[in-house]
Order: sequence, then C-alpha cells, then structure tokens
Amino acid sequence: MAKKVQLDANGKRKFGILDSVAYAAGDLGCNMSFALKGTMALFWTQVMGMSAWYSLLLIIVQVWDAINDPLIGSMIDADKRKYKRNKFLAYIWFGSIGLIVGGACCFLPFPGAPVWAKVIIFIAGYVIWDAFYTIANVPYGSLLSLISNDPADRASLSAWRSIGSMLGNMLPMVILPFLIYNDDESLNGNMVFIAALVMGVLGFICFQFMIKNTEVRVDTDITLNEDQPKFNVLEALNNFIHNRPAVGATIAAMGMFIGMQGAATAVSVTFQIYFKNTDISGIVQFFSMIPIILFTPLARKMVTKYGKKELSIIGAVCSIIGALGLFIITPNNTGLDLVIYILCQLVYSLGLGIYSTVSWAMMGDAIDYNEWKTGKREEGVVYSLHSFFRKLAQGVGPAVALLIMQGMGYVNNAVDPETGAEYIDVTLLSWDFAIQIRTLVAILFLVAAIMQFVGLGLIYNLDKKTLSKMNEDLEARHESASSADVVPEIAE
Repeated sequence: MAKKVQLDANGKRKFGILDSVAYAAGDLGCNMSFALKGTMALFWTQVMGMSAWYSLLLIIVQVWDAINDPLIGSMIDADKRKYKRNKFLAYIWFGSIGLIVGGACCFLPFPGAPVWAKVIIFIAGYVIWDAFYTIANVPYGSLLSLISNDPADRASLSAWRSIGSMLGNMLPMVILPFLIYNDDESLNGNMVFIAALVMGVLGFICFQFMIKNTEVRVDTDITLNEDQPKFNVLEALNNFIHNRPAVGATIAAMGMFIGMQGAATAVSVTFQIYFKNTDISGIVQFFSMIPIILFTPLARKMVTKYGKKELSIIGAVCSIIGALGLFIITPNNTGLDLVIYILCQLVYSLGLGIYSTVSWAMMGDAIDYNEWKTGKREEGVVYSLHSFFRKLAQGVGPAVALLIMQGMGYVNNAVDPETGAEYIDVTLLSWDFAIQIRTLVAILFLVAAIMQFVGLGLIYNLDKKTLSKMNEDLEARHESASSADVVPEIAE
C-alpha cells in the first residue's frame, strides 16, 4: 500500500526530503551544462588556436549577458499568464530542452576553419547556450523563495542545491580528465564536443525530475495594491541597487566564481605543465570538495543556531587563510608541494563550503527584503541581476586571467601539420612560466576570498535578528492583505 502524502494547513504536500532532493536535481542539471565552461578557454586556445582573440570575444559576449539576464528576468516577472502548475517551472522546462544542444554548440571542433568562421562559431554557440541557460537558471533560482518561506527550510534547500551543484561539478571534474586529454596532456577537441552533448542530455533528465517533484507553497498572487503601476524595469533596477542583501550576496558570489571559474584555466594549465599530471587534477579538486560534503548535513542546524550571515563571514575568513597558504611553493616541485597545495585547497574549500551551502538561501532572503522595503517581490529581476553579475565574473574573470597568462608567456604559435592551423602547444611552455602560473592561482583565490568577506561582512545586512524581524513583518503584511485588501505600510 502506497504511503499517504502528508499535507500542510494549506493543503500542500508537507515540506520534506523530496523537496530538497528535487531542488538539488535542478542545479545538478544546470551544472551538467555549465561544468565544461572551465574547459572553454583551453578548447579555444589550445584546440581552436584563438589565443589572440579569445579574451576579447569572451568580453564581447558578456554584452549579450547584460541584455539577456535582466531582459528574461523582467519578462518572467511581467508574465501574468496562468500556467498549469507554475510559470517558473514552465520556463525551466523550455530552457532545459535548449540546453541539450546549447552546451555542445560552444565546442564545435573545427580547428582548420578560417578565423572569421571561428569567431562566428564562438559567438553564435555562446549566445545560444547562454539564452537557454538563463531561461532555465533564472526561474530556478527564484523558485527557492516559493517552495517555502520558513528560514530553516530555505537553508535546507540552499544546502541541497549546493550538493546538486557539487555533484554537477565533481562528476565531470573527476571523469572528464581521463577522457578529454591525450597522452601528452594536450586537449582532445572531438572528445570535448561529445562530452558536452552527453552532459546536455543528462542535464535535461535532471530538470525533468525536479519539475515533476517540486511543490510551490508560497502564494505570490497576493495583490498589495489593485491600482499599483505596471512593472517598471528601471525602477526594479534601482530597487536592486538599493537592496543591500542582494548587492552583498552578489559581490560574494562574484568572488566565489572568480575563484572557481576565473582561476579554472590557470589551475588546468598548472596541472598540465607544473604538476605534469592532468589525470590527477580532477581527483585533487574532488578532495577539495570534502569540506562542503561534511558541512552540508549540518547547515540547517547551524543556520538555525547562528544565522546565515554569521556563518558565511567565518567561511570567508577560512578561505582567506587557505588562499594565503597557496603562496607556499617548494623548490623544484617536490611531492611536498602537491601535499601543501591539496591541504590549502581543503582549508579554502571549507570556507567556500560554509558560504555556498547558504548562498542561495541568502538570495531568497534578499528577494523577501525587496518586498519588505518596496512592497514588490520582483523575483525575476532580483535573481536575474544577481545571475548577470555572477556570469560577469564567470566571463570577465577567465578573460582577465587569460590576458595575464598571455602577458606571462602563455602563447606559442605551434602549427598543426595536417590542418595548418595554429594552436598553443603546452609542451613548449617553460618551467619559469609554470612557477608563475602556480603563483597566479594563489592570487586569484585570494582575491576571490577577499571579495566574499567584503560582500558578506561589510555589505550584507540581514543578520539573524534582522532576518527574524523581516519575516515577522512580511507574514503579518500578507495576512493583512489577504483579509482586508489594503496596502500595508512599507518598512522604513
């Protein structure tokens, strides 16, 4: 006999482990498509030979991000059509279909094509992937604030989202190095394309599981003012700028992604030419995820006891300590050097793990803060602008890192004898460059950790006490609006 579904006071399925697992599956789906982005710089420089163009092209496509994210976010907020279950789930379903091929479009392996054709392939592929990724990811992030309004539930969702993100990064991280590199540590472009296509299919399956098992419990159809003006994008942008929790969490997230994505190319090249072992690179990065795995089950209780902001500041300090340790380099790359690198990565990741498990819950609180201060939720715009700046860090971070690497000597005009195409041959890079790239990794991680501390410690203003007051005010306001159909006083 099937187990009877437990219902809450509103007739919805009670919040439970299925909600958390389903939400985790959504970020697993996102990262199945996103995981190869760290390989993009290697693919377009070492396989496609675009070392002189790649940084410029990567910055250019961020212009599309500037238009794409807020545009889609505002479009979702302004969409008042009735959907069978929920409009966010409808957009996620559509975006997940496009991601099946969107990621593969970024890795079309035509190294012999003329430069103008490569430019078109890169821009078109990135725009297609980014559009579908945004259509799926923006409503997915906004969905957290609708699944439950209980702080502990949101902490659980955020922690499980971190698990989904972590698995979406770990599986490709550990497996792909064995598949996409040749015996001489060079990158195999054809295998990268196949991997991207397979990961798109796996991501689609994860999204479908999430959509089927998501229960929306927070009513967003409450009308606080029947005569309120139509949605205004500029006003929404201004609200975001004055939303301190959203700005602080966004700066911290940008720091996190500078560490994860901006340093990704430098880390990959470090294992190619400094440690000279790409197979172990994924395993080392897997070990760095252990602190996140250990902290995640504790996140809900820790948040309830200490608060999200308070815990995240401690995490940022840990990351700073770990990043400083990465500057320790032993002469001649001894085995001790790799041990030090791994231990410092563990300390850095401990701090990152503390923050990442609550980062999405903090954005859910930032959406509530926008409603608390302005009377408007604007989930799509708040989250899409947050997503835009995250993607800015994901794009500009690697571009700047690559420009620094090029200035250090990461350019050689090797020529493929079969196609005549130029590419970067990592076997020709010098040992002095290897030491410099190892130091660059430490610098990028330190910058990332400092940004997290500034965003969380100095800007984000929802400590445990303030968050409790905000939730009480919003609950009272919703009850008043539902019963009296009047406009409550907006918090000062």
